Amino acid sequence: MNLRSRQKGLSLVELMVSITLGLLILSGVLVVFVNTSAARNEVERTSRQIENGRFASEVLADDLRLAGFYGELNVGPLPAPAALPVDPCSLSVADWNSWIPVHIQGYDEGAGLAATTCVLPNLKPNTDVLVIRRVRTCVAGVAGCEATANGKPYIQVSLCSSQTTAHKLGLEGTETFDRQKKTCVSTELAGKREYVVRIYFISTDNGAGENVPTLKRLELTGAGWNEVPLVEGIEEFQMRYGLDTDGDGVPDVYAANPSDYPAGACAGNCPRDNWMNVVTAQFHVLARNLELSPSYTDSKTYRLGKDAAGADIEVTPGLGYRRHVYSSLIRIANPSGRRDTP
Repeated sequence: MNLRSRQKGLSLVELMVSITLGLLILSGVLVVFVNTSAARNEVERTSRQIENGRFASEVLADDLRLAGFYGELNVGPLPAPAALPVDPCSLSVADWNSWIPVHIQGYDEGAGLAATTCVLPNLKPNTDVLVIRRVRTCVAGVAGCEATANGKPYIQVSLCSSQTTAHKLGLEGTETFDRQKKTCVSTELAGKREYVVRIYFISTDNGAGENVPTLKRLELTGAGWNEVPLVEGIEEFQMRYGLDTDGDGVPDVYAANPSDYPAGACAGNCPRDNWMNVVTAQFHVLARNLELSPSYTDSKTYRLGKDAAGADIEVTPGLGYRRHVYSSLIRIANPSGRRDTP
């Protein structure tokens, strides 16, 4: 008799064995899928952290390189201000003019800001604040650059040798911008560049109501300041500044707080002169994931340069976020270039 004709179906035992084997295979596939998804999510979180850290570094580096840029204006002959700017958020045009030679200014761990009118929303304690002054690299209304707008601050530099006032700095619609081109014809006026002041800081919120540490900046609008969230996940920001003490354009010393260098012995014009002598800047930013990493605890200690006393700045944030420190040393091209000797 043909054995095939005797096969009528599966026994209960055979069915249960088959189901068990199928469940084992399905469980294995499910475990692989879950692990793969978790790994992919972790890679995505880390990739976002890397992208945010690099972008924050790029934003800071680009602005630092341009600090003290004033187009055709020869800053060298301008008189130094009577003192270091006390209130970087001043809306006085006279202050802006006076502070042109002070291209950069900082507040070590935020110290001293309480005495100013600056309002840095939710400033994170013990993080640095950076002020950069310059003009835009393009002339207003030329080659895709935004046209002039009433109420915004601009600087106009005279190219005419017979005009004794080298520049005009003020608000469009208020200031009389009458500096001329090389032709010295009254109807041929020199171009204007927007005057830029930016104040970088770390906020404990992202500007949208979420408690996410964020790199922000205040931007001068003319009549006030505009808060701009830049990069989420940046929770630490520390600066050191290279001071050129002998006038050759090369840093001779580095200080975390030029307003008090040498420590305890910087008085009178010393703070002002130190900031005017800054030719390089080194920054450290600590970036973290925006989301917690499951089953991970960050027990690392991160070094963020040195403090005003020369000791290492170390932080141990903890919690389940993956982090990385991004550092860069930037040469501030315009102030250092003016000091270069052939």
